[in-house]
Amino acid sequence: MDLMNWIFRQLAVTRAAWLAMAVAACISTAAAAQKAVVVFAAASTTNAITGIGELFSARGLGRINPSFASSSTLAKQIANGAPADVYVSANKKWMDYLEGQHLLAKGSRFDLLGNRIVLIAPADSPLGEIDVVPGFALAALLGRDGRLAIGDPDHVPAGIYGRECLQNLDIWDQVKDRLAPMKDVRAALVLVERGEVPLGLVYATDAMISKKVRVVGSFPAGSHPPIVYPVAAVAGGKISEARQFMDFLKSPETRAVFEKYGFNVR
Repeated sequence: MDLMNWIFRQLAVTRAAWLAMAVAACISTAAAAQKAVVVFAAASTTNAITGIGELFSARGLGRINPSFASSSTLAKQIANGAPADVYVSANKKWMDYLEGQHLLAKGSRFDLLGNRIVLIAPADSPLGEIDVVPGFALAALLGRDGRLAIGDPDHVPAGIYGRECLQNLDIWDQVKDRLAPMKDVRAALVLVERGEVPLGLVYATDAMISKKVRVVGSFPAGSHPPIVYPVAAVAGGKISEARQFMDFLKSPETRAVFEKYGFNVR
C-alpha cells in the first residue's frame, strides 16, 4: 500500500510540474505576442521591412507584426484607432496629417528613406529606352487604347509624385484621362507585370524587385519634390518597443537591407 501511495504521489507531482510548465509557456507566448511591434508601413517598403523584421527577431530584440498598404490608407486607419506602434509613410503629407491630430509620440519622428519615380513597361515590351523630357509623347506610347498604371493620384504618394512629374514636364494633359489608378503602388506594379497596361509609374524600388518589368525611363531631378519616407512612433502604442525597433532601423545592417532594395538611406 505504501508503494502505491508513493507512486500516486509521484504521478501527481509530475502532472503538476507539466501543468506549471504549460501555463508558463502560455504566459510567455502571450507576453511575446503583446510586445510584438505593430508596424504600419507604406506598400513600397514591403520587402525591406519584412526582411528587417526577420533580422530584428533573429537578433533576439523582439518581433514585428507588419501591415502594408498605401500610406494614406494606413494613416486613416491609425486616425480611426487602429492599434499601430510604428508608422512608416512614403511621403510627409500623411505623417503631417497624423501629427496634426497629435497621434504621434513626441520627438519620435525622423526621415528614414528616399526614392525615385520611374517609368516601367512589361519585360517583353517592344518599347526601348524613353527619353523623359518636357512634352514627350507619352500618350502616343500608350497606343490607341492603353492606359498608364499609377497609384491613385488623389491619395497614394507614388501617384501624387507621379502626377507632379507629369505636370512639371507638361505631359499631364496628354494622359490624365488615360490613367489606371490603383489602390497602392504595388497594385500598379502588378498591372504592368500582367501586361494589362503598356506603361506604369512606380518607385524605382518597386521596379527593382520584379523580373516581369523593366525600367524604360527615369524622371529628371527636379520634376517632383524629394521623395521622403518619415517614420514615427504612434501615440498610445507600445512606445518603448516602438523606439527600440526604430533605433534598429538606423543600424548599419538595416541600412544594407534598404540599399539592397534600392532605397536611399537618409
